[in-house]
Amino acid sequence: MMIEDVMTKIKNGDLRSIFAELYGPEEEVLSYQSDRYLRALSEFSEVFPETASSGKETFLFSAPGRTEICGNHTDHQHGRVLAAAVDLDAIAVVSENDTHLIRLQSEGYKEVEVDLSDTSPKEEEKGTTASLIRGVAAQFISRGVDVKGFDAYVTSDVLSGSGLSSSAAFEVLTGNIIDHMSNGGKAGSIEIAKYGQIAENNYFGKASGLMDQMVSSVGGFVGIDFADPRSPKIDTHQCDLNKLGFSLIITDTKGSHADLSGEYSAIPKEMQSVASFFGKEYLREVDEKAFYANLAEMKKTPGITDRAILRSAHFFSDDARVPEEEKALDEGDMRRFLDLVNASGNSSAALLQNLYCAERPTDQEIPLALLLSRRVLGDQGACRVHGGGFAGTIQAFVPKAKVKEYVGTLEGVFGNGSCHILRIRPRGGIRVL
Repeated sequence: MMIEDVMTKIKNGDLRSIFAELYGPEEEVLSYQSDRYLRALSEFSEVFPETASSGKETFLFSAPGRTEICGNHTDHQHGRVLAAAVDLDAIAVVSENDTHLIRLQSEGYKEVEVDLSDTSPKEEEKGTTASLIRGVAAQFISRGVDVKGFDAYVTSDVLSGSGLSSSAAFEVLTGNIIDHMSNGGKAGSIEIAKYGQIAENNYFGKASGLMDQMVSSVGGFVGIDFADPRSPKIDTHQCDLNKLGFSLIITDTKGSHADLSGEYSAIPKEMQSVASFFGKEYLREVDEKAFYANLAEMKKTPGITDRAILRSAHFFSDDARVPEEEKALDEGDMRRFLDLVNASGNSSAALLQNLYCAERPTDQEIPLALLLSRRVLGDQGACRVHGGGFAGTIQAFVPKAKVKEYVGTLEGVFGNGSCHILRIRPRGGIRVL
């Protein structure tokens, strides 16, 4: 379908049903998304005029951000997590370009070009969009896929540094584009998630687990057991927060995200130092009773810090909470669910210690946001650090009757637009058209 035909379908309302599934059925939401996709198509025509006028088929793709619900920094230790895809996403307008190049323009950024004839990691590309594209493409090529060059215009409302994982959404978006355009959709959501993680670890240069990519790729409420990361066990769950009388709100505390890679990388490194004490590679392989029985010996062991021990204790407690939260969701037991969310948040604060950056100890936007949240919610909701932590966002489950007060209070301190009321999205990364 050529670009003009795609625009006509949107204007005629032919994509309203898929938009309603991804973003919600409200008329203002459908209107906003229609305009958003039309703008992206128009921008594609301006950025890549030759491709747009070539008569090539035009495709639309989408990949959502995600919200972590339980299992904070447990996935990289082969633990369990509970998370959910949300209605903020990255979308792409794509056409083949008859070259061996991927040319991608993200809204607000310079065009990126990746030559598919060389998909080895580049030191000078670390931390860039090009590294993620090259890394994802390399996974398909290494498996014998003839990846075709394409042009893409991308726009995203997944806030960068928000804990909603904009990088994973981009990786899943790229994976879906390549899978559908060069591989007949054969890879599927789980493999695409794995490719994204490899790209982020080995090409982008950020140590991360597989949770972000997996939830963005699969969609909905997702419980993931990474005991065997090559074949993670995935359970999906149905829970309508709206019917239970709650809204999910993510607040951007506007903290600085500069130089946090070291903070993130230290967590798995410290946890693995404890695992190594027991002759294991990951904490999931360590018996919790043995861990507590050997605290004194661990403390005497060179290379194992007090913080490493505390962070490992967080792993054991938060990993065990995941199936309890899944059960509470399945049973619609909101009180139990909220208690577990609060417990997870307390563990992150006291044991994992990822509420603020150790190098900037006076910048404590996340603890401040949690203080305000608890004053508004009392015992009627739950709140916790969101995502990787150290700076960025908090998560709150807010009773409908308190949403206005909650948003007013938090935005009164962190600024208008800092609160985002989210919807759980049932679909992961997909070709929209």
